[in-house]
Formats: sequence, C-alpha cells, structure tokens
Amino acid sequence: MTHLVDRAAQDGWTSRLSSIRYRGRRIDWQAYLFILPFLLIFAVITLLPIFYAIYISFNEWGIVGDPVWVGLDNFREVMQDDWIPKIWGNTFQMAALIVPGTVIVALLMALWINRDQWLAGPIRTAFFAPHVVAITVTAIIWIWIFEKETGLLNVALYGIGIPKQGWLTTSQWVIQSISLVTIWQAVGFHMVILLAGLKEIPAELGEAAVIDGATAWQSFWRITMPLLTPALGLVITLEIISAFRIFGQVYLMTDGGPAGHSATIVSYIYHEGFVRFRLGFAAALSLLLFFTILLFTLLRARILREQTY
Repeated sequence: MTHLVDRAAQDGWTSRLSSIRYRGRRIDWQAYLFILPFLLIFAVITLLPIFYAIYISFNEWGIVGDPVWVGLDNFREVMQDDWIPKIWGNTFQMAALIVPGTVIVALLMALWINRDQWLAGPIRTAFFAPHVVAITVTAIIWIWIFEKETGLLNVALYGIGIPKQGWLTTSQWVIQSISLVTIWQAVGFHMVILLAGLKEIPAELGEAAVIDGATAWQSFWRITMPLLTPALGLVITLEIISAFRIFGQVYLMTDGGPAGHSATIVSYIYHEGFVRFRLGFAAALSLLLFFTILLFTLLRARILREQTY
C-alpha cells in the first residue's frame, strides 16, 4: 500500500513538472519538446530569411560589400518606378483569370468524380497528374503546344479555318495562355481538396432534400455549398497566394515578354534582385507583395464568413 502511495506521489510530481498552469490554462511542455526540432528548422530556413529581407529592404545592397542603410528610399523608389503599374496590372489580370478559373474547374471535376462512377479512380489520377509534373517539363510541353507555326494548337485551329495565333509572342494572348497553363497544372490538387470536402457531407442530407421536393440545384446551393465552405475557403486562399506568386511559368515560357506584357511581380523581383543586384529594392517590393496577398486573404475570409453566417 505504501509503495502505491509513493508511486502515485511520484507520478503526481512528474505531471506537475511536465505541465504548468498559466492563467488557468495547462501548458504541456512535453508537446513543445516534440515540435522543437521542426520549430528550429522553420526558424532557420523561413523566419530568419524573412526578418533579414525586412532588414535589407531598408538598405542598399548589391550582394558584394556591406549593406548601406537608406531608410525608406527603396520604398519611395518602388512607388516611383514606371514599370510597377504595368507589372501589378499583369499580375492582377493573371490572378483574375487563374483564381476563379481554377476554383470553378476544380469544383466541377470534384462534383463529377463524387458521383461514384466506376472510372472515378483513373479519372481522378488523370486530373491530378499535371500537378506532380515539374514546372520545367510543363513549360516545355506548352511551349510546343503554343508554337505559332508548328504548335499542336495552331495546327488544329488552322485545320478548321482559324488563323494561326502567336499565343506567347503577342500581348493579346500571352496572359491568357500563361493563365491556362497555370490552371491546368493546379486544378488537380484543388480538386482533391474539394473532393475530400464533398466526401464529408452526409448523404442523408441530400436524400432528405429530395424527399422534401428540392431540385438538384437547390440541394447543391442550399446544402452542398454551405457545408463545402471550409474546403472551398482553403482552395481559394491557396490559389490567391499561388496566383500572386506566379513565376516559373513566366520565367520559362516568356521571360516576361513580349515587351514586359507577361512580367509579374515575382519575375520583376527576381530581375531586380538577381539580375541587376538591387536587393534592397527587390526586398521592398517583396514586402509590398506580402501585404497585398495578406489583404486579399483577409478579404476572402471576411466574405466567406459573412456568407456562412
């Protein structure tokens, strides 16, 4: 009996040492020890570069030599740069095409596959496959498809009497072409997220709606969409961030051409930071991009919250 009491007392002190109450809440320090290795790696690889970029944005630095403090000069220069309105315009145009295009197509694909058809597995794999293809391979494939003289798309269009177009070489089509490639590569990943959200919706709700006389559209709009809001919000958020950070497609397919008509914020940051070695200017522009993405993300959350409640 004494042994059991001593053991219970020992366990009690161990529990007290491993957890401390802070303002009425229990803090389990053992849990923090488990995630400490990840936090250290995250701090070194992510947080440290972010804070260093903030520091560099207030300096003039060309990699070689020491940074020179210039205060807000880099931000003033960003505001006065003649290229900035054009670059922002290109980025917003792509985002306006990519975000709704990806979300709508991914939702339609998820709804189709969710019907439990017997080919759902292979179709789901085929839709998801472009997401795992390297951006370099994707760019090479679509450059060949969009090639003006011998490209697959122009050959097919010419066969039905439509003139060949310079999809990547004219300002009329370059943004739409890059946006199409981005949607094609990203839609499979978001389809999987939305499909998981659809699987979580109880089938009994749809059956009850049918019994009550609801049409397919009413059932979708009144039951499916509200319950799919968390997954849909995640997809929209991820796609907003991705659309504003688009770089690989632009760099590999057009390098910002023709005449800057496909240049985006991130491609301009790369050009100024790693081609012209204006790291302070590039860091300042990166911070403006960060706050822009943050603003649109918060706006998205506010809109979906109002629609939910």
